[in-house]
Amino acid sequence: MSARFVALQPGMRQMMMGSALLFVIFLVAWQWAPGLFGIPAFIIPPASLVWDEFLNMLARDRLVYHTAITAMQVGVGFVLGVLLGILCGFALGMSPSAEFVLSPYILALQIAPKVAFAPLFIIWFGYTVYPKILVCVLIVFFPIMINVLGAVRALDPDVVRLAKSFTANRLQVFWKIEFPAAMPPLFAGLRIAATLAVIGVLVGELVGGNTGLGYLLAFAEGSGDTAKVFVTIILLTLIGIVLYGIVVAVETRVLHYLPARARLNI
Repeated sequence: MSARFVALQPGMRQMMMGSALLFVIFLVAWQWAPGLFGIPAFIIPPASLVWDEFLNMLARDRLVYHTAITAMQVGVGFVLGVLLGILCGFALGMSPSAEFVLSPYILALQIAPKVAFAPLFIIWFGYTVYPKILVCVLIVFFPIMINVLGAVRALDPDVVRLAKSFTANRLQVFWKIEFPAAMPPLFAGLRIAATLAVIGVLVGELVGGNTGLGYLLAFAEGSGDTAKVFVTIILLTLIGIVLYGIVVAVETRVLHYLPARARLNI
């Protein structure tokens, strides 16, 4: 195992160097290409101007505070949406009658535009963190629920009957068979949800927020400050990347028994 790991190291180093080189090329193109093509800075500001604006926002716009607010809301909404999706996925998967009754309403909730719920939540809860978290929960919930439900449905019923024939009770069947079987699809859903959680919070902040990166984004758009818009977009992207990285790290720990090819490598 260790020899295999060592053998993979040169390839991993090459991939990391290739990725770093691509990032440097991107920065160089961002810095010089707009000027070469005559694109004005108020349309696409060069990277150096965006960096200067980032430093200015740190000094005068409480950028760290607003970033922390958005990150907190993303984390809370993601966790609540995941827990709710897992609970509903297992409940519907283990009860076909409940799935038949509730599925149309859950589908209708998913089809309804999430932007439409943000003003409603603001009317109910005011300009607080709750509307942003609730929109995030709605967006995160569905991919988790669908993946868990699909995993429970796909479980071989003969395996469950075999476990019961060995006097396994309902809790043991769930903990030893159904829950482990749902882990790979669950983490696939977690990866999707991690990329959507930031969108949910941003929608709430754009519709009605006085804190967070969405608030700064709306303010920058209103003042026509393109560099500030780029700064907020980059920070929102970084929050999503960090959350996605946490999911991947936990997946590697939990699904260590699966071959690397059986897990997503993105």
